[in-house]
Amino acid sequence: MLVSVFLACALLGAIVGFFAGLLGIGGGLIIVPVLVYLLPFFGVSAELAFPMALATSLASIIFTSSSAAFAHHKNGNIPWDIARRIGITVAIGAMVGAIIAGMLTLDALTLFFACAVFALAVYMFLSIKIERSIALPANWILQLIGLFTGIIASLMGIAGGAILVPILMYCSLSMRQAIGVATASGIVVALFGALGYVIIAPEQAVLPAWSLGYIYLPALLGIVLTSSLFAPIGVKVAESLSIPYLKKGFAIFLMLVAIKMMF
Repeated sequence: MLVSVFLACALLGAIVGFFAGLLGIGGGLIIVPVLVYLLPFFGVSAELAFPMALATSLASIIFTSSSAAFAHHKNGNIPWDIARRIGITVAIGAMVGAIIAGMLTLDALTLFFACAVFALAVYMFLSIKIERSIALPANWILQLIGLFTGIIASLMGIAGGAILVPILMYCSLSMRQAIGVATASGIVVALFGALGYVIIAPEQAVLPAWSLGYIYLPALLGIVLTSSLFAPIGVKVAESLSIPYLKKGFAIFLMLVAIKMMF
């Protein structure tokens, strides 16, 4: 059973890594719905599958965001003064999001995730371009943005870049700087969100073997090992394809997944 989980999630990791490199998207939008449907086939109850999918997705993002953040740091794309100001409240928000997820019913958590994915997919499909509009806001507003991002990202099992990048670009940051800050914040979201899901998890006797709280370690290992290998392949393939049309197609796919989860 453990070998089957590992192999299935290694395949999932390869797909996630490839599309992350191809389209520049976060893996959580793929990992969570797939694990929600996959884990029950390996004996995980439906009630546990959703929080385990969220926690495992966040744990995998710790590794992927760390390597991406290091690359952005080397290229000077991360304004650390902004990243530090956002980071504290992002961490708090990620923990709060995990606690909220533990309080929600399975139906409520599923509906929230589906609605949020649908909204992000619509945004991706419309390819809305953010024009620089306002100066960087006051420190307390930045911290509120970080708190909001941490809560929503933790509830969705994503790094939060899809939320943070458009907001920061609207606040006059360049795209590279916005992505750099979002990548650094993604590590914080993933780390504290995953920790939150470990803390709120029920007793180990209720969880499957090889679980660390809600994090399912065989799934995590499979995803992490292959996603990092296939991301560069996606980047190379992207050079010869029309990415805007691919993004629209992927956005439609996400809308259908969200609708399926709603009903």
